[in-house]
Amino acid sequence: MPLLDFDNFEAALPRAARVIGIDLGTKTIGLALSDTSRTVASPLETIRRVKFTVDIERLFALIDSHAVAGLVLGLPMNMDGTTGPRVQATRAFATEFLKRRDMALAYWDERLSTAAVTRMMIDADMTRARRAELVDKLAASYILQGFLDAASSRRQSLRP
Repeated sequence: MPLLDFDNFEAALPRAARVIGIDLGTKTIGLALSDTSRTVASPLETIRRVKFTVDIERLFALIDSHAVAGLVLGLPMNMDGTTGPRVQATRAFATEFLKRRDMALAYWDERLSTAAVTRMMIDADMTRARRAELVDKLAASYILQGFLDAASSRRQSLRP
């Protein structure tokens, strides 16, 4: 299955299927999981990156154990809308993933997701250590929730 745009991603998913949101970093992969109604995103796990094959096997295990039908991969665009090396690395990850597993995959703009989550944790008076422990999976949750909210709004606007 190729990378899908927003509308085709939704159409490719079974009615009651979970989606995983991914915040792909150079050292970690933050993951979030939707509920089956694709209304709420919850932090799931942070994978410490080792090498692609090890990282992807852990991701496959989580996909299988949670009956996930699609992935929403945060795309780290520059603030001016241009792409850089992190976008290229994210697209390469998606390409390699899809060579190994045929499933629905879409990108979602993740600009400022980590900054927003970090600001929220600082406001909650979390220690630096605790923030470091949570930031990646919370950023994935932030990315996925943005996607889920947009999908819900889109569905509502298409109703007669």
